Parts: sequence; structure tokens; C-alpha cells
Amino acid sequence: MKILFFGRHYTYFRNFESVLRGLAARGHSIHLAVERDEPFGGLNMVEALAAEFPSITYGEAPGRADDEWSWVLNRLRLGLDYLRYQQPVFDTAYTLRERARGRTPVGFVELGRWIRRAGGWSRRAASAAVRNIERAVPEDPRIRKYLESQHPDIVLLTPLIDLGSSQIEYLRAARALRIPTGLCVWSWDHLSSKALIRDTPDRVFVWNPTQKQEAMTLHGVPADRIVVTGAQCFDQWFDRQPSRDHETFCEQVGLPTSPPFVLWVCSALFQGSPVEAQFVLKWIHALRSSARERLRNVPILVRPHPSRLAEWEGIDLSGLNAVLWGGNPIDAQSRADYFDSLYHSAAVAGINTSAFIEAGIVGRPVHTIIVPEMESNQTGTVHFNYLLNAGGGLLEVARSFDEHLAKLDASLAEADLKVRRYGDSNDVHVRREGDSNGVRPFVREFVRPNGMTVAATPLFVESVESMATLKPAAPRAAAFASLWRSLAERAARTRDDERYEGWVLSERELGSLQKMREARQRKAEVRRNERDARREEYEKTRASEREAKLRAREEQRALKARERAEKEAEKARRLAEKRARVDAERAARQRVG
Repeated sequence: MKILFFGRHYTYFRNFESVLRGLAARGHSIHLAVERDEPFGGLNMVEALAAEFPSITYGEAPGRADDEWSWVLNRLRLGLDYLRYQQPVFDTAYTLRERARGRTPVGFVELGRWIRRAGGWSRRAASAAVRNIERAVPEDPRIRKYLESQHPDIVLLTPLIDLGSSQIEYLRAARALRIPTGLCVWSWDHLSSKALIRDTPDRVFVWNPTQKQEAMTLHGVPADRIVVTGAQCFDQWFDRQPSRDHETFCEQVGLPTSPPFVLWVCSALFQGSPVEAQFVLKWIHALRSSARERLRNVPILVRPHPSRLAEWEGIDLSGLNAVLWGGNPIDAQSRADYFDSLYHSAAVAGINTSAFIEAGIVGRPVHTIIVPEMESNQTGTVHFNYLLNAGGGLLEVARSFDEHLAKLDASLAEADLKVRRYGDSNDVHVRREGDSNGVRPFVREFVRPNGMTVAATPLFVESVESMATLKPAAPRAAAFASLWRSLAERAARTRDDERYEGWVLSERELGSLQKMREARQRKAEVRRNERDARREEYEKTRASEREAKLRAREEQRALKARERAEKEAEKARRLAEKRARVDAERAARQRVG
């Protein structure tokens, strides 16, 4: 079977590596197609897979052309996403709604305000109309041509719900060609915090019943198209053993071997959030100034988020018994480093990250602190609530530093007790009392809903293989197609019409446009002032030159006048001398005569 698997970029395949291995091992050909490159090391992982499995190939797929139709699609899809956030479930997820509002055309923001007053029926009606207009936009022929050139038996996509992606175009082209399609949900928050599933694939692969409910209620996916496999990306952490002992690990990262350390796992925070590196530094200082001796002395390992490394430049942890260490877990060594950092820790802390789930699998107590500067990344989202509620909850939550320090100290005290009880300072990875599987109920419900001994990867592989028997129906043409196409064409004509800027651009774009125009005005004013200054300087120079010429001319005239006067005086003198001589000669002649 030939599988064409689209990813936004190569790192997106990280969460499906076990599935790719399973499919390749069973003889299937897989082509991994991406839209763009990225700096996180995903290409190295894909190259290693292709070297191990010749049936795996990879390359870039063409994106939709950046033309007026692409602009129209972007406007309409932003609007659809914002209308989605008018559902009551997002009333408490204020961060998601506000983030969507900032990037949504103002016309849709105003429509959203009206919808919240009118009720759910208006949202459904408005969404249906916008969706019909969006689907009336002509396809890019390069998309279908690429798809036909690959001759796939099935098409998989991840994440599909990324704004600005051409994956929806490939999904529609595959549906038009009647090729079975599947959405592979990439992470635990993607169905609640990302864009809308605009067209329903034949299969949607989710981790757990929570995501299944999200797919149905937030995206309108029929239940019979959803497959609950478990979280395949976490299979690798179950029953895994560390690659080195506690002493060796601590020596390599630069921490003391005793007492056991606390691990801070950094998060991919929303744009505009405070810098987490500064917050972590504040957190470390809170531990070091605590009245509790255990917190003052506990070693700290900080794992930076791969996408936010730059914020750690200039942060000095020396003298704090703390170390910044760890990279993106995309190869065997970096995964071993990551697992060992979880395994050998006594407790894990952070803001809001999937590393909490992995810490729960390893069996570590997981702490978070909800304070005003970081709260929008936690209670301002939908998916954070799953960490609080699924399976009784995963997190030890505190709403002040004092409460957080007390709970963290209690976890460290429990770890110390276990070390003494089991007599092995190298291993605090012991089973929690009352849990025969050594993990919390959260892990059973959220990560392995089909049973703690049932890995997700084999189920995922079998479900993908079963897609070969699907017979997708050809998409039905929308009623009043000519009307929707006419409205799409009219929307395209507003792109360069300043009269509609206040409706088709977002608040963020309008702000940027205003800043750009003000900058242009400032530049124009500077150029005008410079031009005026040059003209004034030119006029001054010309005036000075004219004055100099006038002075030179006057001086020349005066000189000539003086010369004439001197000549006249000389002429008069000579004439006088001549007359004097003549008179003298005449007088002399008269005397002689």
C-alpha cells in the first residue's frame, strides 16, 4: 500500500515515528511530504528513518499559490475559526478567544459579538454560509497534479488544523479523487486550541475519549469516523529503563548526586507571554530563599523548550545549584537524555506542557503554580483543564508561591522517604501506593484508554491499514454554488480596496497598517523636510551667489569708475601741463621779442 503522509514540517512526524516504523516494517511504502523546512532537527530524524527503511521517502510538496484566492481563503478561514470560539465551551478559555480575535478580520469579530447575543443557531447559520463561500474558491491545479503524481492508496495529514497551511487543499483534492483520508491528531491540545477541521476526513485518529468528544462537539466529526488509539507518541516511555544510573546522569549534567533533583520543564507559551526564563529564575530564587532547608538545597535541572532557546541567552544559573540542560528529543540519544531527566528526578514542575503527561507516565509528582503572569497559558485554555480533571487529575496545583513551595517540599519529603524505605539512592522510580501499575489513573484515561497493557502504536497501524478498504463518496456540490462563487469573487475584489480595510483586515493588521502608514508619513515628512532644507539651502546659496555677483559687479563698476576718473584726472593734468608749457613758451617768446 502506498501512503502519502503530509506534515507541516518534518518535526511533526516525531509524534508518529513508531507508527511509521510499524507501517514500513509491514511492507507499506510511505512518502513524507512537507510544506516547509524548520530548525528543530526533524529532517535528521526523517533521514534516519529513510536510511533504515528504504520504503520511506520524503520531500517538499508545493503549497497553494500566494494570490488573491489565497488571500480570500485566509480571511474566510480566520473568520470560521473565530465563529467557532463563540461556543460556550470557550467562555472560560479567554486566552484562546482573545488570541483568535486579534488575528480575525474585524467584520467577523463584529459578527461574533452579534452571534453571542443571538445564540447558537446564529453561529451555525453564519458558519454554514461562510463555509460555502470558502469551498467555492477555485482549487490550485498544482495541488491535484502533485497528488496524482504520487498515486497514493491513502492520504494522512498532520496537523491539518494549522493556519496558513495548504493541507486542507490536499485533503479536498484527495476527496475529489476519492482517495481515503485520515487526520492524525498531533498533540493533546490541537483539537481545542488550534484551527477548525473544515472538511471531515474519512478517519480522525485521537488519543482518548476526551479528544473524541472534542472532535464531535467542537469540529462536528461523526463518531463513526473517529478512532481512539491511545497516545502512540508516548508508547516509548512505558516500561523503559534509564540509559545510565543516577550518579552518572548527575555528573554528566553538572548536578550533585544527592539529594535527588527537581526538574523544571519549560513550555511553548502563547505569543506575548512573559519570558519563561525570567519566571524560572524567580522560581529558583523562591526555593533558595525558602524557610525549608530541603528546598534551599535541592538541585534543579531546567529543560528549555526547543522553540524558546533564545530567551535563555544571558541567564546565569551559576551559584544557584541549578543547570540548564536538554534538547529536542528527536533521536535516540536526545530521547534517552529526556527520559533519564524524568526518571532520575524526584519531582517535576512547569507551567503547561505535554512533558507533564510524560512525567506522569514515569510516575513522578507533577507540580504547577498558577500566578497572574502565567495564568493565561493555563486556565485561559481548554486543554489545561484535562490535566486537572481527567482520571482524577495529574497536577499538584498551587495558586501562590507559598502554597507551591509547601506542596513541592512534601513531594520531596515523600521521595526521601521512598529512598530510605527501598535503600537505593539511585532509584526513586517506585510505584505509587494504591496503584498496582505504578502510574496514576490519569495515564490510564488520557494516554492508554484501551488498557494499560495495550500500546497505541499497533492499534494505530492496524487502523491505517484498514483504511485501504474505504470507498469514499465523491464530494457533493453545494446548493446555490453560483451564488457562493459570486460572493467569493466579490470578496476577492476587496483585497486592494481601501474602503473595506476596516472589515476585511484584523485588528492586528489594521494596527500594523496604521503603523506602516504613520511610518510612511514620517518618512515622507522627513523627505519633505530634507527637500525643503535642501531647497532653502539652495536658495540661500543662490542668494549668496547673486549677492556676491552683485558685489563683484558693483566693485567692477566702481573700479572702472575709478579708472575713468583717474584717466580723466591724468588727462586733465597732462592738458594742464601742456597749457602751462604753451603759456610758458608764449611768455618766453614775448620777452625775447
